[in-house]
Amino acid sequence: MRYNLIFNILSMTLKYIGVLFLMPVVAALLLHENKEVLPFIITAFISILIGLIFSINNADKKDIDNIKKTESLATVLFAWLLFSLICSIPYLFYGFNFTNACFEAVSGVTSTGGSVIQDYSLYPKTFYFYRSLTQWIGGMGIVVLFIAVLPKISVAGRQMFYAEAPVPTEDKATPRIRYTASWLWGLYLTFTVLEIFALKFLGLDFYNAIVISLSTIATGGFSPLSNSILGYNSTAVSICVLIFMYIAGINYILIYRTIKNRSFKSLFRSEEFKVYTGLILILSFCLTLSLCLNSNYEFKTALLNSSFEIVTTMTTTGFAIDNYINWDTASKVILFLAFFTGGCATSTSGGVKIIRWVFIAKYLKRELNKILHPKGVYPIKLENSVVNADIVTQMIAFIAFYFAIFAFGALLIALIEKNSILAISASATAIGNVGSAYGTIGPMDSFFPLQSATKWILIFLMLIGRLEIIPFLAILNKDLWKN
Repeated sequence: MRYNLIFNILSMTLKYIGVLFLMPVVAALLLHENKEVLPFIITAFISILIGLIFSINNADKKDIDNIKKTESLATVLFAWLLFSLICSIPYLFYGFNFTNACFEAVSGVTSTGGSVIQDYSLYPKTFYFYRSLTQWIGGMGIVVLFIAVLPKISVAGRQMFYAEAPVPTEDKATPRIRYTASWLWGLYLTFTVLEIFALKFLGLDFYNAIVISLSTIATGGFSPLSNSILGYNSTAVSICVLIFMYIAGINYILIYRTIKNRSFKSLFRSEEFKVYTGLILILSFCLTLSLCLNSNYEFKTALLNSSFEIVTTMTTTGFAIDNYINWDTASKVILFLAFFTGGCATSTSGGVKIIRWVFIAKYLKRELNKILHPKGVYPIKLENSVVNADIVTQMIAFIAFYFAIFAFGALLIALIEKNSILAISASATAIGNVGSAYGTIGPMDSFFPLQSATKWILIFLMLIGRLEIIPFLAILNKDLWKN
């Protein structure tokens, strides 16, 4: 492990993060909230200062180009931990204690969307812009962002790209990973701008349109209103947000290829996309029927609410247009299934990801075929490519670890909070980066009343879920830390 190399990359990252903190400063000035400038200037200064300190032991480009996988994992892990801590600093200026500040910051950068805020009238507009901005930066990934803009880590970026956003196959849009990162962020920015203007056209002012769009495309779910999207009282706005949440949950590399080829053939040939869309339709239909039959909803209302809640949960966005805590038990169970699906690979969604569930289905089918025909050879294919043995092992390990960590987290929370429903749903929403849960932490509720120990468990679960487990498991291996 070459620590000087890790600190050098972190140095570059922190200095650029410091520059990004000037965006809330600009927002404060535009919103005529000059008093809100100080927290973000101080945070920018701290980030840049730490970046300068980390750059004392410099590493040359040749060393960075030859970065090892273990070093990439450590770099990504430390980058996210430092990013989260720095993002918590402004919250301290608004009366948050350290635990709540870290919770709000981590919920933001991991694009989870759970909040400890109880009274939304206490904070200025700049504050809510900053919350959504943290989600937007974290949504596509800070490492992916700096791979796109920093030439010095363009070669090493390949290792860090897949360390930050591990996927079953090393799929990329372009031959060079820096161009891939640039395309991903280009699409990300384009969708954000499109939603801003769409919401503005539908009646929102630019401030609300920007804040909601930053959270939507990041599949984050932070809103400047206590009752989320329901607070805008607009069917058109709800449908617009639903559409962009759905788009944000699609594989961005698949979107790039569709645009490049100017054809929807690649989109509709994708197994993952078809399963993603099919699951949304099936679960929305089942939930609509359940709401009509069991909760006496009108069909039109049930269809919109169920579609919105399924999409926001599957894409792990966390917005709401209905308080599902008041639904019947069957409807709650249907929605809870969506907590574990996730969106597509290389999207901003959290969760297990659809491609892994496609793999699990094919793996189980293969094992059944081998029982019936032991001498048969049944390769597993994903997107028309054979999955090699190493990837098979990694996929199974990921699923096993995901649910083991979820169960362990739920057990600890249950012991602390003495509430099993809250514990199970809180653990699921944190590791899946969904945002809201059941019990006292529903879509219109706050995480504030939870014990501090519970909040720290959820903080770690959110980070583990965002980095898809592997970097966190790697730090438990002593070989990672050998110099």
